[in-house]
Amino acid sequence: MHSSNPGSLTTAPLEQAPIPFVLMRGGTSKAVFVRGNALPDEPDLRDAVILSLFGSPDPRQIDGLGGADLLTSKLAIIDPPSRPDADLDYTFAQISVTKPVVDYDINCGNISAAVGAYAIDEALVAAEGPVTSVRIHNTNTGCILVAKIPTVGGLAAVEGGYAVHGVPGTGAAIALDFSQTAGGTTGVLLPTGHVLDVLDTTVGQVEVTIVDLANLTVFFNAEAVGMTGTEGPDQFSDSHLAAVVAVKDAAAELLGLTTDGLIPVPAIVSPPAEYTSYATGDPVVPDDIDLVARVVGGRPSVLHKAYPGTLSACTGVAACIPGTTVHQVTTQQSEGQIQIGHTSGVMPVKVRVSHDGQAWRVDEAVYYRTARRLAEGTAFVRRTVV
Repeated sequence: MHSSNPGSLTTAPLEQAPIPFVLMRGGTSKAVFVRGNALPDEPDLRDAVILSLFGSPDPRQIDGLGGADLLTSKLAIIDPPSRPDADLDYTFAQISVTKPVVDYDINCGNISAAVGAYAIDEALVAAEGPVTSVRIHNTNTGCILVAKIPTVGGLAAVEGGYAVHGVPGTGAAIALDFSQTAGGTTGVLLPTGHVLDVLDTTVGQVEVTIVDLANLTVFFNAEAVGMTGTEGPDQFSDSHLAAVVAVKDAAAELLGLTTDGLIPVPAIVSPPAEYTSYATGDPVVPDDIDLVARVVGGRPSVLHKAYPGTLSACTGVAACIPGTTVHQVTTQQSEGQIQIGHTSGVMPVKVRVSHDGQAWRVDEAVYYRTARRLAEGTAFVRRTVV
């Protein structure tokens, strides 16, 4: 068992408040992990402390723990379980790098993998055999997700042969099942009741599919926003961003949501095509993928350098439902393993869906990540903030 309460707490400078933390990588993201009781209860004060902890807003986050990137400016808040079918509560926070904003309206599937490993390393869940199931209550969506963590010597395993595109080397494969997360935001898998909707946007009419699984997402074809679909961060222009945001905002309005949040997450899909991996510079070829997908998000909004785990589950489910914008561009259009071509490579997701005559049901939505504990210690926040 690791300790997140080092002795340096007793020697904290009087002008600064100590916060015990663990830094973990989960999939293609990194997050600072803290216990809920280490943060203030009052929401505005809590957010002020979090912003100070990360050094936001500042494009380098030089005065905090943030990594100056959307994928490394993330926080996982861990609390005792608030419901009997969970082992712990997990609240995800996306911290803006350049704005004084902390967002709680999405979950991060990459960091969800690290939550399971953290739970075992911190003895919040006892390791049982070679693989231990951790039932995670994600408070952002109000849903339960299940992480299956390989264990060695009572701790989360690190070494293994599974490769995650966008992460150097290999590690122990963590299975995450998001099949129980349908309707986390809206109450239903298909919030509009349709597999296809047409939105009036500032860039014209756009066909979309809105799916609420893991994270509420709006899917649309790359051509509808003037993209090929294979763009990387260097090819993603301001006009692309404006068009994507226009679709996202129109979908939010259709759902009765505000347009200043992170949901619905906009996902751009297109048929298999060759492009270059942003992470490695190697080619991604059509024979290795069933579709191409890109995600825009964060604050400010940018094209993701990899693919969110939550979005892989949601994308895989949408690919298996006939008539959706995702199904239309996917080579493999039935349940099984869907290979998603993303900015940094390929992400597989295992999906099973069924229809009971009235609605679609998700029976399986599993993807694999690796995770690793990187550091533990004490962070210091200026008492003038607290």
